[in-house]
Amino acid sequence: MRLPLAFAVLFALLLPSRQVDARLAEQVIDIPTRPGVTQRFLFIRPPQATAALVLFAGGHGGLQISAEGRIGWGAGNFVVRMRQQFAEQGFAVAVVDAPSDRQSPPYLSGFRQTPEHAADIKAVIAWLRQQTRLPVWLIGTSRGTQSAAYVATQLATGDGPDGLVLTSTILTDPKSRAVPELPLQKLAIPVLVVHHRQDGCELCQFRDLPLLMGKLDTLPRKELIAIDGGQDRGDPCEAMAHHGFNGVEAVVVARIADWIRGK
Repeated sequence: MRLPLAFAVLFALLLPSRQVDARLAEQVIDIPTRPGVTQRFLFIRPPQATAALVLFAGGHGGLQISAEGRIGWGAGNFVVRMRQQFAEQGFAVAVVDAPSDRQSPPYLSGFRQTPEHAADIKAVIAWLRQQTRLPVWLIGTSRGTQSAAYVATQLATGDGPDGLVLTSTILTDPKSRAVPELPLQKLAIPVLVVHHRQDGCELCQFRDLPLLMGKLDTLPRKELIAIDGGQDRGDPCEAMAHHGFNGVEAVVVARIADWIRGK
């Protein structure tokens, strides 16, 4: 039986609303970190979460999250655009912005490998542990890997993360320390590296991954997951290229989720 045209149009109009309603609620959280400084992040807490994730965007990292939860920059970044999918996998999610004293250019540029950045994220980790009572993992993409890896190397076991995921890692960098140049020998946590074989960003060439994986040799649990396929559009260092796992995002999120869960 075919629906009358009016009912068919109404049904079609309702579909997008149902899809929007299916999204998990996002809260804007501001917590004090250093004296006079607060750290803002978007927080998603699905029912029966099994771990908490701190997501670090690439680029300059200044998401400019408004009090209403709007993202002013970086909405298309891999970890930012997939935050709901990570939550649907059963993880509490915190998408971190630049702190309150870095809310103008250059945002996190030149700040990612500083004690102040580590202090801000230490406070986020502590808040997540207090609120969720769950293990906390850091996940960075592109320049976000410089944040995630640096913080993990600087915080002691009690204050630091329970695991680390590096996607589209910065492997060489003439302007600052690339991830393989960080003191990764300090790590004693599981580390997952996810990289597209055809990543065209000159700082993230797949051929340079031995620089990173060799530094992780002593860890009891580490793995490299190589990704193929998808679409490659625009700037090779941006989110719609292989660098941002365009077209294979769901596969990447599922692989990361399974690895965190120990599968």
